[in-house]
Amino acid sequence: MEAAEAHPGKRIRVFFQDEARFGQKGRLCHRWWLKGQRPPGLCDQRFDWTYLYAAVEPKTGDGFALVLPTVSTLAMTRFLADFAATLAPDDHAVMVLDGAGWHASKSLVVPTNLTLVPLPPYSPECNPVERIWLFLREKLMSLRVFPDQNAIIDACCDAWNALVAETGRIKSLCFPPWLQKVIS
Repeated sequence: MEAAEAHPGKRIRVFFQDEARFGQKGRLCHRWWLKGQRPPGLCDQRFDWTYLYAAVEPKTGDGFALVLPTVSTLAMTRFLADFAATLAPDDHAVMVLDGAGWHASKSLVVPTNLTLVPLPPYSPECNPVERIWLFLREKLMSLRVFPDQNAIIDACCDAWNALVAETGRIKSLCFPPWLQKVIS
């Protein structure tokens, strides 16, 4: 409401943002298998990872992502700048995000066409992007061994592109009934 009053004449769009780490310590997932036997699956003991930053608009199913090597104020500033560049001139985005330190840093540069709104503390279930991480880890990034960080980056890009290419998937994951009542 405040964003609409502060930016008259702009179309207000509500996005949710989060970041997740993907890498060598992959996720084992559930599989149907023969009783009494262990299903085959790969698990890596090395340590190497990268981060996938994402923002989604649950109402439309639009999404934007960036693969970055770290979580920091500098990386978040880069993400916000690249995201803001995708918005139309008559759009203003309200971005709901968690309370990570780099989201509230005084040195974070927030573009003028964005308003950041923090979630209440200890409430990750209120961020629909968490469901995307679960989906990506379970369906597209599990039981894999990556030879190096470039392979992890490529896998993150491929997983995100597969998610976006599946029409309606982001909306089905990120627009639960409680949020539909809030965002009309």
